[in-house]
Formats: sequence, structure tokens, C-alpha cells
Amino acid sequence: MKAALLGSTAAAGRPLEIWFQDEARVGQKGTHAYVWAPVGSCPLMVRDNRHDSVHLLGAICPARGTGAAIIMPGVNIEAMNEHLKEISQQIAAGAHALLVLDGAAWHQTGGELEVPDNITLLSLPPYAPELNPMENVWEYLRSNTLCAIVWYSYDAIVEACRKAWMFLIDDPARIRPIGTRCWATVKC
Repeated sequence: MKAALLGSTAAAGRPLEIWFQDEARVGQKGTHAYVWAPVGSCPLMVRDNRHDSVHLLGAICPARGTGAAIIMPGVNIEAMNEHLKEISQQIAAGAHALLVLDGAAWHQTGGELEVPDNITLLSLPPYAPELNPMENVWEYLRSNTLCAIVWYSYDAIVEACRKAWMFLIDDPARIRPIGTRCWATVKC
């Protein structure tokens, strides 16, 4: 973290926020969640086998209990640029954000990726999803709001994603325990 910020003159002397970012595909070919049931029973759960889907690009700042998300038909550089703009608007005034993300192709700087001045990117090592709390956010949302639903249209999937994200964001006390990592805190 320190090395990523030392190369950023924009972060000097500003309050620092640590954000985590990732993408999730949500759609008709969904997954089942684990539910409590008596031993030996097999509770029924619906599953849609059609293939329409959207991508929810999300980011959280556990220290502030806030986040930013956009819903896109796919993930690419253009979608990531829009997501970075949204994150940039959610960062506290006068602060700088260290955005922790995986090594997806659309996260690579040096090409068409437009990183706002108030954000510094920090890539996680390959094959280490356990370091990104956004993976826990997706698991939480799939288990609590996006599971066992049959969507009849693309717009219904988009609306479900919007409601799921608002369910998360409307309760900062929900974000903090899911996203807090002891190695990613700023001590004043």
C-alpha cells in the first residue's frame, strides 16, 4: 500500500480512504444459497435456466460504511471508467482513495483506463480473492437478496441489482463487518 501511495503526488497531505472493488454477474442462470433445514430434508428452491444477465460493479469503503456501484450489460474498460467516475464522486471531499482491486484486464492502467485524480489503484496478487472483501459482499447479497428468484426480463434483473445494492448501502453497520480487514486500515 505504501509503495502505491508514494508514487502518487495527488495523495500527499490528504486524508486517505481505502476502498475495495470487484464485479459480479447477476442473472437468470443463478445459484442456490445454503439454508437451514432439518437433517435429511431437501428444501425446494427455484432456479431459472435462462441466460440473460447484467454485471454489478461495486466498491465499498468499510471505514465510512459507504459504497458506489453501477449496473452494466458487460464488463470492459468503458464500464470500468464509468465505475471509477462513480467511486470518485463518493469519496469524501478533500480525501484520496486507495482502490484495491484484482488483476482483471479492464483494471490495467497504461491503456484506455481513466483513473480520476482522487484515486490510486492497488492490484491484489493473482489468485487471491480472499483478500478482497467485495467477494464477501457478493456472497452476502446472493444469499440474502439475489437468490431463489426467477426474473422475467432484463429490466427485472437490473431492478433486483439496484434493490440489492441499496439494501447493502442503506445500512453502514452492515458494510463495516463485511469489508473490514486489519491489514487495510489507516491509523491516525
